[in-house]
Parts: sequence; C-alpha cells; structure tokens
Amino acid sequence: MLIQALFAAGKSTLSLHFNALECSLLILQEAVLILIALGANLPSRFGEPEETLKAAIKAIVAEGLEVLKVSSIWLTAPVPASKQPWYRNAVVSVQTNLNAGDLMRCLQKIEEDFGRERSVKNAPRALDLDILAFNHEVHTGHDCVVPHPRMHERAFVLMPLAEVAPTWRHPVLALSVQDLINEMPEGQEIEISEKRAA
Repeated sequence: MLIQALFAAGKSTLSLHFNALECSLLILQEAVLILIALGANLPSRFGEPEETLKAAIKAIVAEGLEVLKVSSIWLTAPVPASKQPWYRNAVVSVQTNLNAGDLMRCLQKIEEDFGRERSVKNAPRALDLDILAFNHEVHTGHDCVVPHPRMHERAFVLMPLAEVAPTWRHPVLALSVQDLINEMPEGQEIEISEKRAA
C-alpha cells in the first residue's frame, strides 16, 4: 500500500525522469553516428549495381559492423557530368568498435573483394564505399579524411543521408542536412530507384 501511495504521489516526477532518460538516449544515438556512402555504376560478380549495393551491405555486416539504418537506393547522374552509366547510391548508418582508419581499410577490402579497380579519378566503378561521418570526429590525414570533403556538394550523398540521419549536422560547416541540401549546387539529376523498406 505504501509503495502504491508513493508511486501515485510521485507519478508526475517519475514520468519526467523517464522522459529525460528517453531524451538522453536519443541524443546519445544521434551523437554516436557513423555514416557510410555506397555507390556503383558497373556490374559486379553480384549482378547489376542495385544488387551490388545490397550485397555490399551484407558484406559490411559480415565484417562485424552493426547496420542501424539503410536509405533508399537512388539513381543519380555522374558528377562531374560524363557519358558514364548512371550510378546507384545509398547511405547506411552503422556502429563499430573500429576507429576511423581501421574502418576505412575495412571498406577498401570490401571494395577490392567486389572487383573495384582504382585507375583515374571519377572512373566508373563496381563499388565505392566512403566514410561520410565518424561520430563528430574530424580527420585530415592522407589515408582518411572525415567528413568526406565533397559530401556537402553532392545530391547523391545528401538525399539518402537525409533518410537515415535527418538531424545530423556537419561537424565542420555546422550546417544541418537540410541546410546542406538547400545550398548544394543545382542541376544534379537524382531520383529514387528503389524505396527503402518502411
């Protein structure tokens, strides 16, 4: 009876405490956020680019990363404009115990397994994996630059990113995803190729 009376008397306080805890957990989830971009415009041994991206997500999981959210697959024109086949692009959010450098090497290994050949800049590719953001860290090393230096200019990054992390803010530019979308260069052709699962 005493416990019931105390609970009834403190119901509002308990509710406030639980709401504060829920808000804290949401803030923590947004603070610990690793974003990876996927792109392909050539067939791989897994099939056409859309199938390649799906297989790449499975490969990311197989490497021990936890995939939290997956965007739609977007169909995008090459940037800069060229006669290459159009790309399929997506963004995933993940959690991992790897640091940024080790994660980059892990993604490069997956690219190689999928037949990625590094030739000239902006060449067509079977698979491209890039770290867009690694929590709120900023890396400027030769092998690992985070946030990705051109992500704020690319519709094929920002549109899928907005699906998986709509409240993310660029740690250098201090702009929200929507701010970046509003300010990105015009004329980039992009549409949803395969909508993400609800």
